Amino acid sequence: MDLKQFVAIVPDYPKQGIVFKDITPLMNDGAAYKYATDQIVEYAQDKNIDIIVGPEARGFIIGCPVAYALGVGFAPVRKEGKLPRETIKVSYGLEYGKDVLTIHKDAIKPGQRVLITDDLLATGGTIDATIQLVEQLGGVVAGIAFLVELSYLEGRNKLEGYDILTLMHY
Repeated sequence: MDLKQFVAIVPDYPKQGIVFKDITPLMNDGAAYKYATDQIVEYAQDKNIDIIVGPEARGFIIGCPVAYALGVGFAPVRKEGKLPRETIKVSYGLEYGKDVLTIHKDAIKPGQRVLITDDLLATGGTIDATIQLVEQLGGVVAGIAFLVELSYLEGRNKLEGYDILTLMHY
């Protein structure tokens, strides 16, 4: 299936000069959403995944159906102040500024094999911060899966040494 036909290209969003890749048409189409999810599940099948981790909010949209299909749990990575119990945090840079990501301190057990999911790989800052959180808790990043990769931003360079699946490249 050509998933790119389900991505809307939005010029000058969220600011002038940015060409936004909107995945909501993909999510609106049951067959396309299922196909994309199935591709990530297939990628994860032989990785002995114990838990899925995804940064808010689109990492939830990608990761939760994958976790369900694999019969494993899902741990959310959220912005500071959004998780109710004890957390660890990492500051990171993103395309439009700086931010802080957190995860519950008990979300990952040492040695657990983790699949990180998100909708888009751009500069790699969000996923690099997510990797740092997983590894601080003793998790092993067994793979990282994206729907879209903006190859021209070279975010993959920040993720060198990790196994990555991307379903669409721009």
